[in-house]
Amino acid sequence: MTIKAVCILVGEKVKGVINFTQEAADGPVKVTGEVTGLAAGNHGFHIHEFGDYTSGCSSAGSHFNPFKKTHGAPEDEVRHVGDLGNCVADDSGIAKIDLTDKLLNLTGVNSIIGRSVVVHADVDDLGKGGHEQSLTTGNAGGRLACGVIGITKV
Repeated sequence: MTIKAVCILVGEKVKGVINFTQEAADGPVKVTGEVTGLAAGNHGFHIHEFGDYTSGCSSAGSHFNPFKKTHGAPEDEVRHVGDLGNCVADDSGIAKIDLTDKLLNLTGVNSIIGRSVVVHADVDDLGKGGHEQSLTTGNAGGRLACGVIGITKV
């Protein structure tokens, strides 16, 4: 059975809609969508642990990391579940999202439903930047927009 979820990103200038589709409970999750209002270039793109915005995007907590690993690239064996790398904005400030991730799940104890998507101000160094925050946040900078992932009608 196909499961679908959506996240509406809201920030001061940055907005977006991110869709999640999982064809089988143990299969990969397809992530598609668009983010607007960004500066041209790479921006950290992550799933964070909480769907809480009582203090803005900072309430979303850390990257979703149920297996207690260090930060990495989406293709790395050692990475947070929420490490989706970077979205890349073109010169008009639009980033098209189109990726498939094998660690994301829309069901079970490690579901991303009710968690949040955060788009960051800076490039995610994928844990390889040598900065003190590389292995925790990818040194991706401030949080430009965020939203809660919610299940959609199938």
